[in-house]
Amino acid sequence: MRYYNPDIETMPREDLDALIDERVRYTVAYAAANSPFYRKWFDDNRINPADVREHENLLDLPVISGATIRENQPPVADRYLFKSAPCEDIFTIHETSGTSGTPKAFFLMWNDWQRYAAKYARSFVAQGFAKGDRVAVCASYGMNVGANTMTLAAQSIGFTIIPEGKCTFPVRVMKHLQPTAIVGSVFKLLRLARRMEEEGLDPQESSITKLIVGGESFAEESRRYLDEVWGVPCYNTYGSTEGTMCGECTELAGLHVPEDLVHMDLYNPKLQDFVKDGEQGRIVLTTLLPVGERTGNLLINYDTDDVTTVLTREQCPCGRTHMRIDNPHREAETIYIADVPVNRVDIEKGVFQRENMEYLSGEYEAFVYFDPDEGRAILRVSLESHDPDRCNRNLVKENFMQALFREKPALARLHSEGELEFVYNFSNEGDLELYRLKGRPKRLVDRR
Repeated sequence: MRYYNPDIETMPREDLDALIDERVRYTVAYAAANSPFYRKWFDDNRINPADVREHENLLDLPVISGATIRENQPPVADRYLFKSAPCEDIFTIHETSGTSGTPKAFFLMWNDWQRYAAKYARSFVAQGFAKGDRVAVCASYGMNVGANTMTLAAQSIGFTIIPEGKCTFPVRVMKHLQPTAIVGSVFKLLRLARRMEEEGLDPQESSITKLIVGGESFAEESRRYLDEVWGVPCYNTYGSTEGTMCGECTELAGLHVPEDLVHMDLYNPKLQDFVKDGEQGRIVLTTLLPVGERTGNLLINYDTDDVTTVLTREQCPCGRTHMRIDNPHREAETIYIADVPVNRVDIEKGVFQRENMEYLSGEYEAFVYFDPDEGRAILRVSLESHDPDRCNRNLVKENFMQALFREKPALARLHSEGELEFVYNFSNEGDLELYRLKGRPKRLVDRR
């Protein structure tokens, strides 16, 4: 099975654009008729829904954000104004994690779930999954939709799910149930590999044939190291409760966007404008409904706060015609040193330089401080080492700084001019601050 839906996935670009435009028209009309928020939004912005005829017209509409959703649901509003179907037609209700404020609520009908699952199914098939695979899912089964969506996708393809929820499951699962793939984050999968080695099971001699990384952005250096540790290919997926589900194929040439089900533009908030292909911008998505279908929740021109680049709209060597994007990362994980944006992934790139990994576990955290006496910023990088006393600290520091400066040359200037100082801390395994905190680790923290 090379494609999940070959007619859609290999549709010529001209036909795909025509299908997208048809669904844009239908989705906008559905929003005007069924969404209390969008009905008022169209009126307030003097938008005639009938004038939105094609996807280029979306570029002329205002952009909304997570704050917009929160302002239009309890406790701020008296009801959930983004809900676009009657309560009796809603199958499940979900909330986001709430890490950046009050959790955003989403209402899903059963056909919403079917469309969500179809997006993930396409990625799974593109990554070589088929009947007979056994996949351990190390993602939370709860208010987030990811794990449940993967499970539904597995049912439609015919492979088996092992719903672990976390990567802390006993190593006996690897020995006896013999999963052929695992879904998890880079760090969860590296920790699992270390536990397996401690119990005498070489990850490279296990039953695993592929890994799927999702749930957080990562540096290509950490992905390559993960490939090396496990000895199998690692594929990237990107998904959200809002409906973005994208995934790499076996060509590893960018994440395919299911353009017939979700429209994606990239936006530069500082310039208040959309960017061209090849330029980095924030992901702005619009739900696309097939004509005649319904939804419990839809979004038009929604700023996800995630950043990426459109790599190409040309046909992939795998035969798929949908556009491909770079690995997204979260704008919320970006801080500014002077005027230089530094993302968590930039730090991770420096940590996972291959020579460093002879001494490091890969676990890290970084903090930015300000020294008022010297008038400069301080970037403190804490690195977990297998043996801090035997670690070649000078090598690790040099590799880290060279990689960071290659990615962010302006930081090299700040450092040479005395406006930025680096401080390194090498810790024993388990001693980083992040181990003492609940929830998803925050690896880059601004403490100025």
